[in-house]
Amino acid sequence: MPERIGSISELRSAYREHRLTPVDLTETVLEGLAGRAGEPVWISTVSPDDLRARAAVLADTDPQTLPLYGIPFAVKDNIDVAGMVTTAGCPDFGYRATEDAPVVRRLLDAGALLVGKTNLDQFATGLTGSRSPYGSVESVFGGGLVSGGSSSGSAVAVATGQVTFALGTDTAGSGRVPAALNGIVGLKPTRGLLSTAGVVPACRSLDCVSVFATDVADATEVLHAARAVTTADPWGRPLPAASLASRAPETLRLGVPRTADLEFFGDAGQAVRFAAGVHRLRDLVDTVRQVPLAPFLAAGDLLYQGPWVAERLAGLDDFLRTHPESVLPVTRTVLKTGRRYDAVDAFRGRHRLRELRAEVDRWWQEMDVLVVPTVGTTFTLAEVAEDPIGRNAVLGRYTQFANLLDLAAVTVPNGFTADGRPASLTLVGPAFSDTTLARLAAACAGADAHPVAESTSGNGAAPPIRGGGVPAGRREVLIAVVGRHLSGESRNTDLTDLGATLAGTTRTAPLYRLYRMPTPDGEGLPGLVRVASATPDGHGIEVELWSLPASAVGGFLAGVPAPLSLGWVRLHDGRHVLGFLCEAYAAGPEAEDISATGGWRAYRRLTCKEGSPANASCIAGDPSSHRRPTVNGGDAA
Repeated sequence: MPERIGSISELRSAYREHRLTPVDLTETVLEGLAGRAGEPVWISTVSPDDLRARAAVLADTDPQTLPLYGIPFAVKDNIDVAGMVTTAGCPDFGYRATEDAPVVRRLLDAGALLVGKTNLDQFATGLTGSRSPYGSVESVFGGGLVSGGSSSGSAVAVATGQVTFALGTDTAGSGRVPAALNGIVGLKPTRGLLSTAGVVPACRSLDCVSVFATDVADATEVLHAARAVTTADPWGRPLPAASLASRAPETLRLGVPRTADLEFFGDAGQAVRFAAGVHRLRDLVDTVRQVPLAPFLAAGDLLYQGPWVAERLAGLDDFLRTHPESVLPVTRTVLKTGRRYDAVDAFRGRHRLRELRAEVDRWWQEMDVLVVPTVGTTFTLAEVAEDPIGRNAVLGRYTQFANLLDLAAVTVPNGFTADGRPASLTLVGPAFSDTTLARLAAACAGADAHPVAESTSGNGAAPPIRGGGVPAGRREVLIAVVGRHLSGESRNTDLTDLGATLAGTTRTAPLYRLYRMPTPDGEGLPGLVRVASATPDGHGIEVELWSLPASAVGGFLAGVPAPLSLGWVRLHDGRHVLGFLCEAYAAGPEAEDISATGGWRAYRRLTCKEGSPANASCIAGDPSSHRRPTVNGGDAA
């Protein structure tokens, strides 16, 4: 990914230590804009003279007096900036704003340096970044991948390092989908925390101003700097004093969607990454439980299949009737569906939403945070062009319900799929849980994610593909098992019950050691530990490869306890496949190194023949005699 211009903390330190001035930074920003001239990220930018003048004023100000001193930012072009034209992605709709939107004014008053206004899906109606007369915006990772929308330009401006943070808006997921597809953080606050006065409405009762940044700390700092209730905004809400303090992750109850409710649209790579993210979160929170996603999804369906689409039309109907050719055909099609609904439909929709909210509220008594994939799959610009409305709906599956149900959300990167596409998690919580979500999101982003691809080329090209991890068609994923999930072993039915099939038996590269860890029942638990590549201590260990439906991966891996984790296992033929690895700490003095036997089955046969008391329950050829050991109170995998 291109080098960032700097985080808030980095720039603040540079200013404080006199290594940088706002004037210096302004020249760097202008050079960056010139280097990307012609790209459809920006609709308008502050003139170089005005930007330099603002920097000069800041240079004469004490950095300690302004919380966002000299921090460059962008705003989506449906948010007013005094003296600049607001287009909402439609040139003929444009008007010159006479005053700043309150959220922009607060950032300027905090010392932030406005660079310009960014591209968007027209009238903030879309999740792809391809519905703009100013040009389609491509993901920072290239390859024709959509940037996500509607806040496409804001996300890419941050991801390419042109600004430190940017404002977007979020009604159906426009502050989260672009974050997911560009590998950055997207913070969608509780409705009303950031004023929507001076924002061209998409769906006024649901709209939020959102924040894009490269890390959770920056996004949270911007949220607090911009947060205020103003008399100009009837939708504003203050953050309750009790919600200012965040809860520690280790006190939280995490909800994970039931396997049957997860849909990855045949994309095994996204399914695998979500499972890995869930596994990582398990180590951070107090408890984990599965919850039904159905009532959340049903609420989301109301946004475009219910009367709320008429609310989108409410502020634009006159313009649409008088300037129909000024509106893109796909945007016009979506907006005109609002004319199908009448007042009776509106009340029926509100009643149905109330029923779903009551059902969802009952689940919030059982959990504090819900984790979902931000997107179930990704698309290229060409793929979206083939089905612009259908594929837009796919991108919104896990985001559309949040504002209807009055929820807060934070989106964080979650590594890359095996074929190099970005993956992402979204943490969702009840209204005003913003600070708690941000704290868990920061912990999650800082944890070891076992990424598939760890870097990109300097020009933002997609990470290299790691072959062999996913069979053709991307509907199945290979998982290497080494112990209790082997055929005939006690946990094998966890795989077969989910439709997994045995793909073969092979060996790892000689880079691993196999340990038998003690368990209360005396049978022991096998754990595969990677050793340093430069040491001669590794062995090739026998593994089975099982082909598991992508839709079942999340539920299967959510039940795996510590010290086991999901990681990439290298096979003797050079392929990398997903498999269970053991944390090195578990291979302590009490663990038995059984690497020389070549595998768990070989070890079992050997100890059965020797009558070892360590494996007293082993009866050759009778898997039913294998009892299920526990590790740290959970089932072993």
